[in-house]
Amino acid sequence: MPTDGAAFIDEADYGLLDPSCAGTRVAAATGDRAVLTAILDVETALVDAYAQLGLAPRSAPDAVRSAVADATHDPATLARRAQGGGNPVIPLVGDLRDAVTAIDADAGLWVHRGATSQDILDTALMLVARRARVGILGDAAIAIRALVVLTQRYRATVMVSRTLTQHGVPTTFGMKTAGWLHGLVGSARALARVELPVQWGGAGGTLASFVVLGGSGTGLAIAGRMADSLGLAMPTAPWQNQRAPITRLGDSLASVADALGTIAGNVLLLSRPEIAELAEPSVPGRGVSSAMPQKHNPVLSVLIASAARRVPSLAADLHRSATTVDERPSGAWHAEWQTFRELLRLVGGAGQHAAELMPGLIVNSAAMRARLEAAGPLLVSERLMLEFGPLIGRTRLQELVSAGGGSLADSLRAESAMAQVTDAQLNRALNPADYLGDSDHIIDAVLRDASEGLEK
Repeated sequence: MPTDGAAFIDEADYGLLDPSCAGTRVAAATGDRAVLTAILDVETALVDAYAQLGLAPRSAPDAVRSAVADATHDPATLARRAQGGGNPVIPLVGDLRDAVTAIDADAGLWVHRGATSQDILDTALMLVARRARVGILGDAAIAIRALVVLTQRYRATVMVSRTLTQHGVPTTFGMKTAGWLHGLVGSARALARVELPVQWGGAGGTLASFVVLGGSGTGLAIAGRMADSLGLAMPTAPWQNQRAPITRLGDSLASVADALGTIAGNVLLLSRPEIAELAEPSVPGRGVSSAMPQKHNPVLSVLIASAARRVPSLAADLHRSATTVDERPSGAWHAEWQTFRELLRLVGGAGQHAAELMPGLIVNSAAMRARLEAAGPLLVSERLMLEFGPLIGRTRLQELVSAGGGSLADSLRAESAMAQVTDAQLNRALNPADYLGDSDHIIDAVLRDASEGLEK
């Protein structure tokens, strides 16, 4: 008899159905405990700021840190209690205030004083993002360095390009990886530049409570000290109903996912057995099939591609939530939280997989050469049309190229209008390695740009 599914309900989400990021560093950096830690860090920074301004007792920050260090918050219990007020800050602050008061009654008065839940949670999520971004950019840097090596090593390895699924013109594998490199460098650089600010506006965005507590400018002074303490930016104005900090980060994460997804898609295509120009690094037990033991599935690329397909809709969800009303949005703000975290997780997981994939990528130059030779002179038909079309006519040249069979060189030589073309000129025109355009210049430009690092 089937067992009631309710018997298997577990409060924790271990990513059983999300292997693209399960067990990765970013999963830990964005988990419930990481979010709780960030919230507590923000609350601690607030009391610190009050003390620095001479408003709270000097002992207050130590009392808060002591209470935080001794705390044993259960995320599952807090999650259920959060339904009462609509966010997790409310029950967590209640517990923190009680714990601090038990240590120092005066210090307890300054816990969360003047702040609103949105100030704390928005700032905490920016802090989570800052910490997660370190890992994402670190993995991107590993992948970028590996792509630089691949581009340098294979810049002269000629292969077929593919346009709209068909063979196009000759290219090199180094030119292909230069494209990957350029996309990843640009998107990682954009992610590094995104400003992650504290959100500090009080109940309605005017910081009125802080003026009561410490006089004009107190709220802004507190925000500045918190920004310095947490390693976040100081915004020009509160952004509680202007969600550009969230959407800009979401867009930059989506750009990284796009770049990684493009790489993964190419690896998936070129690692097909009938192409076999690339292969993923082999690790015992990875890529196995439950039914077909001969298979070695390109799992890293599969997981990256999976994440890349999910990210755009999540970024779009952030934009939908950014259309707000009132000084503090209802519902739209709440809808951001899980979406925001999922974006960080997916891109972080994809980045970690890419940091393993790129350095270990196996390149089969022989397969590239074999496919190039099998394609024959049709790969340079564009060049033939440009150089010889004016001599024998575009229609006639198209007929010769489309005829197939025999030697295209012999067919061209048999045309009377080709008499003025030397054998050396014809051979050069038919050589794929002589039709690579400005590939070297493009590769050099990409490598120079990549060498300037992510801080450009």
